[in-house]
Amino acid sequence: MACQSEQPPSELVQAVEEFNRGEWFDCHETLEELWVGEKGELRDFYQGVLQIAVALHHWHNGNFKGALILLQKGGDCLRRVSAVCLQVDVARLRDDAAAFLEKLSAAGEERMAEVEPSLAPKLHLFS
Repeated sequence: MACQSEQPPSELVQAVEEFNRGEWFDCHETLEELWVGEKGELRDFYQGVLQIAVALHHWHNGNFKGALILLQKGGDCLRRVSAVCLQVDVARLRDDAAAFLEKLSAAGEERMAEVEPSLAPKLHLFS
């Protein structure tokens, strides 16, 4: 399956819903099933979203360093992916994750809990 295929798999739709509800660990588990068997751009797509989900999970649980590292790695993966993949707005996720990384870095470990949860990236599907 290529990034430009018409319909996202049902597991991806489930992962998007989990991600947007802040169920980042569950999202990671759902995406891991898809990520394992893929190659190329789709693998980078799934890995990037998965890493951003885990980064947000780390942020929520107070793991500053883990959040920073995985936000960076997830963004790196997504830079190798088309702007839209399986109807997901990858460009927006990439930009929102980079902005969140900047806010989190600026806050620092001592004030990371002060980063507004509303600033956490969301996944957006085109229909």
